Amino acid sequence: MSFLVLDNLQKSFGPVQVVKNFNMSIEKGEFVSFLGPSGCGKTTVLRMIAGFEAPSGGTISIDGRDQSRLKTNQRNIGMVFQAYALFPNMNVFDNVAFGLKVAGTPRAQIEARVKEMLALIRLEHLADRYPYQMSGGQQQRVALARALAPKPQLLLLDEPLSALDAKIRVSLREEIRQIQRQLGITTVFVTHDQEEALSISDRIVVMNAGRADQIGTPSQIYNRPATRFVASFVGTLNMLDATVVDPAQQTVQVGGQVITLKERLDGKSAGDPIVLALRPEAGSLGGPGDSTLKGDVLSSSFLGSVVRTKISVAGSPVSFDTFNAPDLAMPKPGQTVDLRFSSGDLLVVRD
Repeated sequence: MSFLVLDNLQKSFGPVQVVKNFNMSIEKGEFVSFLGPSGCGKTTVLRMIAGFEAPSGGTISIDGRDQSRLKTNQRNIGMVFQAYALFPNMNVFDNVAFGLKVAGTPRAQIEARVKEMLALIRLEHLADRYPYQMSGGQQQRVALARALAPKPQLLLLDEPLSALDAKIRVSLREEIRQIQRQLGITTVFVTHDQEEALSISDRIVVMNAGRADQIGTPSQIYNRPATRFVASFVGTLNMLDATVVDPAQQTVQVGGQVITLKERLDGKSAGDPIVLALRPEAGSLGGPGDSTLKGDVLSSSFLGSVVRTKISVAGSPVSFDTFNAPDLAMPKPGQTVDLRFSSGDLLVVRD
């Protein structure tokens, strides 16, 4: 039995429906990220799980218990916000202890639990400091400890890293994932940053216009995007217009070049237009691969560990990345080259 179940969840603000027929089951101990652009409904779903917003339709169940009539403080949920939301008049110890004090926990148990939490986030030495005396990363770690101190059954994180600089974001997201694994707590993480979602999630929900466009593992989301939106939003993809030549033989034509796909063309007929997608790292010049497209070099850029080359294939720009090597010869603009790749790396983009 799934631990967190969202069944036909809906939310409208006036005439605007921001969450539409959202369905998902999350297992106990799973780390799931809601990924999508601003306004896609991901934070609204999180707020409904937390009890800050009432669903317009559908149900939310945690560990088999319907949450519909429970207030936020009755749901046993820990929440971490983007803006830290620490109490400025309380030091670190008292911030972490706040939920325990509200619950009437005995003083000795509070002290032991706060010390445990501060050790978990490695900030025992800052117990007497106030929020204004700490960095943003330190404040967010305290906010995490405060959310975990009452031993919630579910942890919700609403873009907790977006206010931090890039280096701190990377280290803190790894720390959050490590703590989550250590505690085994079921976690829902909201972000608009695809790298964050791909690097720390068990599964990702890519949201678009209030719906879940695709739910899957990071590998599934990145390597096999189910819709045009997922393909364009997650990672970088080259898009190529093509025409079906023979669906039975899985052949298509890009410009005047015929290639064979590994993916089936069910429901397609000869002459049907389709869109193909290829990741930049899947292509190479003269490397392995069973498929080739000829194109003219538009530019080559040296990016340190990677050389990024852009070519024109049948009038469409296609970028591909090659790992740098001391003897690597960069293609020159105007040069005609053969882009090689595996037919299995070429995806048919479906709406």
